[in-house]
Amino acid sequence: MRFDNPPAMAAWRHCAAREGFEVTFLRATSTGMLINGSTTAIEGGRGWTVEYSIALDSEWRTRHAQVAVRHESSRESVRLAANGVGSWTVNGIAAPALDGCVDIDLEASACTNALPIHRLSIGVGEEVDAPAAYVHLAVPKVTRLEQRYHRIPDDGARHRFDYRAPEFDYSGVLVYDASGLIVDYPGLAVRQQ
Repeated sequence: MRFDNPPAMAAWRHCAAREGFEVTFLRATSTGMLINGSTTAIEGGRGWTVEYSIALDSEWRTRHAQVAVRHESSRESVRLAANGVGSWTVNGIAAPALDGCVDIDLEASACTNALPIHRLSIGVGEEVDAPAAYVHLAVPKVTRLEQRYHRIPDDGARHRFDYRAPEFDYSGVLVYDASGLIVDYPGLAVRQQ
């Protein structure tokens, strides 16, 4: 599956689970792709902001990430580094619980669900497991998130995947545009730009 080049900027309105907005800036580099973004939202009556920078290699494998979380009374950050084949460090310390994960997934981002879609060539009817290094929002901690993507028939130029994340008892059909960015993430976000 081939995608068009991603736009220089993309934005999502977060809804249902939280009310907020996410903006990302995507830029091709000599070694792959750099994604810088932020999400600002209100959830459960509390406001928060997450800023992130994710460096991908030419195959869309996560190599480095910096995530900063700000709540009304605190600011915390986490640094991740990966070798591209499944070994990670978190804040400079080896993280064997993440072995086998190639992608990062941020609780506060719709954009990061584009990473496995770009990295894997999934044909219609195929399904793949794509565990990710998952950065939690409340306290920026990183755990392993089991995920499954099952590609279902496209809707015109839009690619569709039946997505499952059992840890959160979540399943839904994620819809992507021709550049491989999410257009509709049911219960979480809708693309605005």
